[in-house]
Amino acid sequence: MPAEVLSPAYRIHTQRLVMRCWHPSDAPLLSIAIAQSLDHLRVWMPWAYEEPKNLQQRINWLRESRGKFDLSRDFLYGVFNTDETLVLGAIGLHSRVGKDALEIGYWIHAHHVNQGLATEAAAALTRVAFEVNQVARVEIHCDPNNFRSAAVPKKLGFSHEATLRQRVEDHERRKRDSMIWTLFAEDYLANNAAAAIEAFDVVGQKIL
Repeated sequence: MPAEVLSPAYRIHTQRLVMRCWHPSDAPLLSIAIAQSLDHLRVWMPWAYEEPKNLQQRINWLRESRGKFDLSRDFLYGVFNTDETLVLGAIGLHSRVGKDALEIGYWIHAHHVNQGLATEAAAALTRVAFEVNQVARVEIHCDPNNFRSAAVPKKLGFSHEATLRQRVEDHERRKRDSMIWTLFAEDYLANNAAAAIEAFDVVGQKIL
């Protein structure tokens, strides 16, 4: 692990994906992906009930996301195919779980589920969290009934630490349970299973 914190990873390449910081120009592609996935997303994602957004609303949201990224407050990435002509989903490193920790959250386009893309993307961000952001802990939270989502941290060696009852709200403000999966830096280093990725900083310099 580097001796000092590197610049945030703005762009990440995996075998099948390009993951990068959102840009306002991504608004049309993101709108298409969300529109084609709404029924799929609304089962688990309360924010999907705020859809559809018009183009200006989407641009405003992407500008806000980019601003938080640039200020190292939150790191939201678009998940694209390798030529960046399709939005395949989104993934993020969120700072809402305390000091020296990040939470990974993700969704995949309804037409591209069951292909291992969420696992591939989450594996990449797990490596970035530990080796670039240099956190001590990474968490993944999901609904206990979301079996596809829960399979991702399990495959990546995270430990199921707890299922917290009535801890998060759905779009109707009803309480839902939440599974907490955790991986610590020492366990990540010991398992020697880092994802094969390339990561680049804001000026395109390779950092992984």
